[in-house]
Amino acid sequence: MTDLITDPTQPVAFPQDRTCPYHPPTGYDPLRAGGPLGRVTLYDGRTAWLVTGHAVARELLADPRLSTDRTRQEFPAPTPRFAAAQRQRKTALLGVDDPEHRVQRRMMIPSFTLKRAAALRPRIQRIVDTLLDELTAQGPPAELVRSFALPVPSMVICELLGVPYADHDFFEEQSRRLLRGPAPEDTLQARDRLEEYLGDLIDRKRTRPGEGVLDELVKERLSEGELDRQDVVSLAIILLVAGHETTANMISLGTYTLLQHPERLAELRADPALLPAAVEELMRMLSIADGLLRLADEDITVAGTTIRAGDAVIFSTSVINRDEDLYEAPDTLDFHRPARHHVAFGFGIHQCLGQNLARAEMEIALGSLLRRLPTLRLAAPAQEIPFKPGDTIQGMLELPVTW
Repeated sequence: MTDLITDPTQPVAFPQDRTCPYHPPTGYDPLRAGGPLGRVTLYDGRTAWLVTGHAVARELLADPRLSTDRTRQEFPAPTPRFAAAQRQRKTALLGVDDPEHRVQRRMMIPSFTLKRAAALRPRIQRIVDTLLDELTAQGPPAELVRSFALPVPSMVICELLGVPYADHDFFEEQSRRLLRGPAPEDTLQARDRLEEYLGDLIDRKRTRPGEGVLDELVKERLSEGELDRQDVVSLAIILLVAGHETTANMISLGTYTLLQHPERLAELRADPALLPAAVEELMRMLSIADGLLRLADEDITVAGTTIRAGDAVIFSTSVINRDEDLYEAPDTLDFHRPARHHVAFGFGIHQCLGQNLARAEMEIALGSLLRRLPTLRLAAPAQEIPFKPGDTIQGMLELPVTW
């Protein structure tokens, strides 16, 4: 059994910061070489299994014996702020198990189908075009996170949910504090403020309904007693925060990565039909949500190793998506590889609900950006541009560009 892991007596610290924003932390290299399962140590000294093999990851992510209920005392916490927040209230969708999860997901699936995402494409295109009009009118240089990467998904998710975009500064700041702290008190306060804001919004929608997913939940679920007010607030938080944070990071880090790979960038500009494949490959390579958390409810034997009941299990998507058993030269950006089997969106019953929308936003945002600004380039040395630490969703803190 020990030949499947790096060294069970010397766990690796988790999480770690990336040295390069589009590569896994170099500190994970021993785990990449050691097999599909390794051992890591969390901030509080607790050890956990780290899943690094693609086949084992898909098998375990589909296993109902692994729980996502973050309110449980023994659920793993990668940071102090996560530990402080996770047991306060349940996190809708991501933090509940079946049958509760199944009920919530079935409610939300119609709002995030491929057909719904396709219907939104013209509106996404108009949002992107308007932002690029403003960007070009102001002229270079520009900071692309605040001027483009963040407002695109913020505007889209606001329209989809029925949240006033006029309030975007507020919820973007609270989302930042919720996900990045820095202190546990910041996380708790941000959650409280988002709950208060969304609760008030939901109350207004009960008497003055509009058009949006939240309006549908109020009319069809809350008014009928299928959900209570806190249920709707919890769903609203996860949809609003995840709906703009993840895609904003993919747009910023995807742009940075393309600018750091001029041959691939030239290839994409020469053949725009490669765009869907390029987005898929970027999602595989960047793996911005790196560290999916689970708790074993029962003993599970996989790949000759037994995960015991009560063990913490973490999925390093950045390493899983570089598995050499599935991907040839996995550290290379290659638009021609079959990358669709990546786990950047997770896998199993908790696979990202918004993946169709995220793909549409990425394709439209990146495609339009490269078409409208054919001479786009970094406006600062690459090594000086700040990116996010390893204990949160990966992405660029700033992206100075010129053209």
